[in-house]
Amino acid sequence: MDTSPVVAAQAVALIRAGHSQSNVSDQLNLSRSAVRNVYRRYLETGGFVRRQGRPRFRVTTERQDRFIVTTSLRNRHLTSIEIQNQLRDFHGVNVSPRTVRRRLKERDMVPHKPANGPKLTRAHRIARLHFARSHLNWTQQHWNGVLFSDESKIALHGNDGRKKVYRRKGERFAQCCFEERVAYGGGSWTVWGGTSASGKTQLEVVTGPWLPTLNAERYILECLEPHVMPYADYVGPNFLFMHDNARAHTAGIVREYFRDVNIAVMH
Repeated sequence: MDTSPVVAAQAVALIRAGHSQSNVSDQLNLSRSAVRNVYRRYLETGGFVRRQGRPRFRVTTERQDRFIVTTSLRNRHLTSIEIQNQLRDFHGVNVSPRTVRRRLKERDMVPHKPANGPKLTRAHRIARLHFARSHLNWTQQHWNGVLFSDESKIALHGNDGRKKVYRRKGERFAQCCFEERVAYGGGSWTVWGGTSASGKTQLEVVTGPWLPTLNAERYILECLEPHVMPYADYVGPNFLFMHDNARAHTAGIVREYFRDVNIAVMH
């Protein structure tokens, strides 16, 4: 802890008056190391003010800083060690990974866990772009007639590794921070449901510990007939149904079913 010039002067005066450093420490409520440093500073400089430290030497130039930032912008998945190696190879400068992270932080570039999604092929990208352009001018009235549907998996035990716990150092195995795990996840349920701008369907359990994998026949009997058909009658002639390209959704008997009941599927 740095002492003020007034307190430092008092400490020096007491020492010069014959008091021991231990006694001065008790009188001024200072640590012994603080008293010792104050008196040594007085002997070396004749003053009571701590000398200003030198500014931190910057090991990289502006050009090298730009290289670090540009390299990261070109490939956001590079680690600080990989950028460090490239800086050494191209500029002959050897800095620590921590320095690389500081330079990136100066440009508001801080590490985060990347968002993830399904891997898209070129055909997927073309199809998505075509869908966006085809529906660019749709109004709210158009979207009101669309029922979006999908399945979602629910783990019976655990959290699939996505749930976090906030803990302090040494609390890793504390009961409040511990979660029991069942071998092989303990099974799961898969539920199906649909939603639109004007409402939603009920959830339907389609797979589980006692249910087989969802196939085309069960998809028709358990999802389309009891849930989609009543909703289509409610919406009327503007009804559109949308689901993904799961195997049970695109089977021939499912496409034939849609033709028989005159339901348009959104692509």
